Amino acid sequence: MGLAVEFMEAIRWKVGHGKMVFFWHDTWLGDNSLKTKFSRLFEISQLKEGVVGGGTSGEHAGRGFCGDTAKRGIDGAEARQIVGSTLLVKRADRPELEEGEFYIPDLVGMKVFLKETGEPVGTVVDVYNSGASDLLQVMLAASNERVDGSGVVKPEAGISGPLVWVPFVEEIVPHVDMDKREMLISPPKGLLELNVRLNGTSRERRQLERKQRKKSQQRLLAAKKKLSELGQKHILQGLSFGEKAQKEFLVEQIININLKLFQHAVQSVDMPNSRFHLPEFVDGNSTTLLKNALKISHESFILYGKRDKQDKNFELRGRGLHLLSERKAAIILVVDNKNSERIGTENDLDGFGKAVSNIFLQELLGFKRFAEVEEQQVSVPLVVICPAGEIKSYQLIFSESICSCFDSQKVWFLEEVKLPVVSILNMNQDAHKILLKSPWEILQSPVGSGGVFSLLSSHNILDGLKDMGVEYIQVCNLSERSFIGHPLLFGLVSTREADIGIRIFDDHDERDFNIVLSMKYLRKLTKHTENLIFNAVLKQDSHVEQVDGEWLDIQPESPNSYHFSSSIYSSLDSCPPSNICVLQVVD
Repeated sequence: MGLAVEFMEAIRWKVGHGKMVFFWHDTWLGDNSLKTKFSRLFEISQLKEGVVGGGTSGEHAGRGFCGDTAKRGIDGAEARQIVGSTLLVKRADRPELEEGEFYIPDLVGMKVFLKETGEPVGTVVDVYNSGASDLLQVMLAASNERVDGSGVVKPEAGISGPLVWVPFVEEIVPHVDMDKREMLISPPKGLLELNVRLNGTSRERRQLERKQRKKSQQRLLAAKKKLSELGQKHILQGLSFGEKAQKEFLVEQIININLKLFQHAVQSVDMPNSRFHLPEFVDGNSTTLLKNALKISHESFILYGKRDKQDKNFELRGRGLHLLSERKAAIILVVDNKNSERIGTENDLDGFGKAVSNIFLQELLGFKRFAEVEEQQVSVPLVVICPAGEIKSYQLIFSESICSCFDSQKVWFLEEVKLPVVSILNMNQDAHKILLKSPWEILQSPVGSGGVFSLLSSHNILDGLKDMGVEYIQVCNLSERSFIGHPLLFGLVSTREADIGIRIFDDHDERDFNIVLSMKYLRKLTKHTENLIFNAVLKQDSHVEQVDGEWLDIQPESPNSYHFSSSIYSSLDSCPPSNICVLQVVD
């Protein structure tokens, strides 16, 4: 059927009488002969030497294009009449298939059973090609299905049920019996259950969609009102024209702006010296911070091996290991490409991406080796924050690493926080205007590590971690100096009952951040993000804007915008120095 459709769609010709043109062999339609383009259709043709034009005289008389019953040629006029039609072939005339190949009509209607138990699953109702492999669409035998302890969906006989997808690969569908019109499947545990849960009934889906639309509409109305108050009404203009998809894209961006955080960030434009500097903070509070700092050599710090009781940090390490093994610790890993210039080469983006991915994998495996050396059963919650376009890549790396130190049910991959880019003030403006890449796309830039607090709050992850019993959370960036889950910093913060523990190197490089916060203090920070210190960075950005009813592309010749960034270390500014402990790694 697919060949027939492809064949008919390809017919775009203009011919004369066509009596001297071989229908299959000559190149008269496109760049190749029809025999080459439609080899399988050629195989089942009864008149392989037919011509385009029919007739009763000449060498090829009566040898036109032919299906199952046609015994004469067809001229251009007749051919045009069948454009868009479906070519039918007798079942007996179909080409023989190789082993493991099947005609789609033969699969539709087959009964499906579980290979292990012989229990009925349902009936094949359609077959789709997903690109990588074919998918069987199977209708379960009941709508009131139930799931047994092994994760198998058990239907009630005789009642139509929901549709589920089954990959048509030998590992999952090992046996197809054409004579009995049935097939046996061995689905991975949870496959059918997941299908049912995702599909649900049409009524449930409609109810969920209505609820989501209503929620989005409410958020959009609230955002419109706030944007108008902030003098940003211009970004709503794209909602009044354009394609449906464009307007939906704009709505999604609008409702996802953290307007409270944005309003706070804009205030930093008028505070040029607001940027938080870790070295200045440490030096300014050195009497309190460095006096009681735990100093450790770089060599000792990077060793993941078990230490003996003679080690002066033996008890601190033990305390940290206890938190990790009792699942009272969690890890947040931030992939901040903007601050990772030292990874890979600046001019080799592919090399850069591979280098970052390799470090991510090494961090996972390094933590796994550490747990194995310590002979501890460690399984901690993990949150990975990265650019939206890289989430799938990191999910794949994680799944392929098969790291037993993380429970896959307690791992989240979140998109980094972004805030709109705003214009510098000019004489005709009373507020910094949000810039647009197009009438339907807001120009935005990543906030940086300080966005972690807003992200945890908006996704309710912090409440979930608290319910799991997590007491301390490590937040660090992805770098060669991360050492995720290092027990020494956890043990130090816990033993000293501090709110925050920071690991610093001699270079005080803020791009390599590694900080442990108590759950109590972190919850406080997420409720008061106005305490974060933002830095407004002057940039030069092309954008569009509406002038006298017309959208114009603006190409500035000098800096014209502000990007907002915030460091996670700015959280130190609102914490008493006496509640901060320092792990100082020295050369």
